[in-house]
Amino acid sequence: MSGNMSSLFPELERDLIAFHKKGVLPVQNIKNLIDSSYLSAPQRISDDQIQPASIDLRLGPIAYRVRSSFLPGKHATVKRKIESLKMHEIDLGASAVLEKGCVYIIPLMETLRLPPEISGRANPKSTTGRLDVFTRLISDYCTEFERVQAGYKGDLYVEVVPRTFSILVREGTKLNQLRFIKGFDSPHSDHKLDKLDRAETLVYLPNDEAVDATISEGLRISIDLAGVAGGDVVGYRAKHHAPLIDLSKINYYDPNDFWEAIPAPKTDGLLLNPDDFYILLSKEKVRIPPGHAAEMVAYDPSVGEFRIHYAGFFDPGFGYGNNDIKGTHAVLEVRSHEVPFLLEDGQFVGRLIYEQLLGRPEKTYGVDIGSSYQSQGLSLSKQFKRF
Repeated sequence: MSGNMSSLFPELERDLIAFHKKGVLPVQNIKNLIDSSYLSAPQRISDDQIQPASIDLRLGPIAYRVRSSFLPGKHATVKRKIESLKMHEIDLGASAVLEKGCVYIIPLMETLRLPPEISGRANPKSTTGRLDVFTRLISDYCTEFERVQAGYKGDLYVEVVPRTFSILVREGTKLNQLRFIKGFDSPHSDHKLDKLDRAETLVYLPNDEAVDATISEGLRISIDLAGVAGGDVVGYRAKHHAPLIDLSKINYYDPNDFWEAIPAPKTDGLLLNPDDFYILLSKEKVRIPPGHAAEMVAYDPSVGEFRIHYAGFFDPGFGYGNNDIKGTHAVLEVRSHEVPFLLEDGQFVGRLIYEQLLGRPEKTYGVDIGSSYQSQGLSLSKQFKRF
């Protein structure tokens, strides 16, 4: 272990030598990154930004409306690309509307000066995904969205495309989050995941009955269209031409102005319209034990031409608590690609990929840290009142 990493993670040095030397950084190590100025911002990074295995990133004071999405590539900065593609600047100092169907690039408050052993991976926050707001992290000289190369030093940007609702944001709004990984990013093999399932029980049915996980290149997730997870309504379809949503308002909007309830289909299943956005639910209740994190595969062409999850990060302790929660349903943000697609009850729609943490986090997902969706059933984003 290098001297840099030894000083950055002193409390974990013995454990790393004894067990493994790679994995996702838990909350205490993210705090160490901040304390060592590897992660910084002009405004203080608050404790409520730091999740069990990720950090929420904040919008800066200016947004740029651009003509198209882009990747800077190996030879350009994001700022240079913005200059060639921008249509106008938007002041986020008070608040501003991001119109649906438009592409925005927004510099984030947080900047990085990572050690050579540390890389990053980003995802939208859960609330962002449930509003069909498409976000992707971009960094200078990058060739992939949502990835920060090991040892990166520079600014961070987020591409924002509201797909269904126009949204009101301001400087400091949190739309996406970043995980840090030490060493090569290697998810669990199916063999290791099977061992974890036998030790911890990763999957429960809606009646709290434990069942063996279906494991194939990750833990497979199926769709509930029978209503077994909570009644006659199996999902919600977003209405077209709905009102503006202010992301700062919590438990505020009448969902009937924005969503149509989808009753359990009587025969063939649910036909996804490619112009529509759906909130649906997994049939299984899943658990992420402390010491692990997970990510949903957002688009898997092997199971169909549709996207089932925008906000893919699942935190340590999701559906687990202190080993006293019998799993939590995964809420799925679904949009068909190009063509109508028939979705049937119990159909496998995605995979949950588990990863090891460098150590057990000092806080886990749940009520104690204000997690919004720990015991969720079929639920919309936190801006809406309950149906």
